[in-house]
Amino acid sequence: MEGPIQLSAPVQAAYSYCEAVTGHQARNFAYGIRLLPTDKRQAMSALYAFSRRIDDIGDGKLASDAKRGRLEETRELLGRIRRNAVDQDDTDPVAVALADAAQRFPVPLGGLDELIDGVLMDVRGKTYETWDDLKVYCRCVAGAIGRLSLGVFGTLPAARGAERASEYADTLGLALQLTNILRDVREDAEGGRMYLPADDLAKFGCGAGFHGATPPPGSDFAGLVHFEVRRARALFTEGYRLLPMLDRRSGACVAAMAGIYRRLLDRIERDPDAVLRGRVSLPGREKAYVAVRGLSGLDARHVSRQSLRGRV
Repeated sequence: MEGPIQLSAPVQAAYSYCEAVTGHQARNFAYGIRLLPTDKRQAMSALYAFSRRIDDIGDGKLASDAKRGRLEETRELLGRIRRNAVDQDDTDPVAVALADAAQRFPVPLGGLDELIDGVLMDVRGKTYETWDDLKVYCRCVAGAIGRLSLGVFGTLPAARGAERASEYADTLGLALQLTNILRDVREDAEGGRMYLPADDLAKFGCGAGFHGATPPPGSDFAGLVHFEVRRARALFTEGYRLLPMLDRRSGACVAAMAGIYRRLLDRIERDPDAVLRGRVSLPGREKAYVAVRGLSGLDARHVSRQSLRGRV
């Protein structure tokens, strides 16, 4: 039996840097990837650090033209990684780590191009008229991350329905992103961004946007939130079909990350106005509980039982 791959000192240092970035900046993501074996945890940290760089450009204070320039530079770097043209002693540790991860796992790096495309939508100030419009954005910034992650996780040999694993990973990404959008609705509004579909906002009397800690006068803000929560729950239900296709620790990682967001969704549903008062979050002990539950395989077994009942 082969032992673990021995990494060169520069590559090990690059991964250590990416893991430090992930542990410091990824409030929810880090709880999941701690459950992975070392090689997958390192690869996921490299993916996170590169994705975070892209997000930070979009969220930064540079002028739009400068942001577009930085994003295209990042796309060029991604091209170098794809061509295996990044040396181990390159001065960019994130590029070194991602280049190594892409050699060790079948990571579809085009997903990072999609993330850049999604952030460019933000830079241009794009708004979304319908849910179908918003789905395009969500697939770029979150569905693509699901598909990239699946490249690291892989699927179990002979897993039933594995040909749809990428689709389920994408859908789970949409569920997480819609939860993020609900959680951050006031913060985004203060930054001049609105992600919820315009036709949904109009339907519930929220077309004027959100400008304070209380819902717009005469609106049915709770109705809007509950409508979007139901949509997110349907996406979670579909995306969770991925779990039985993964090995125990990869499934635990996905269940932990998704479970944290599902609990956020529960909190938002119970008190819709809370998202206008501040950021809704879970305490660390609750995140830890969700991670342990994921490691136990409870969620994967529950999905498997549901699937079996559906075929009877």
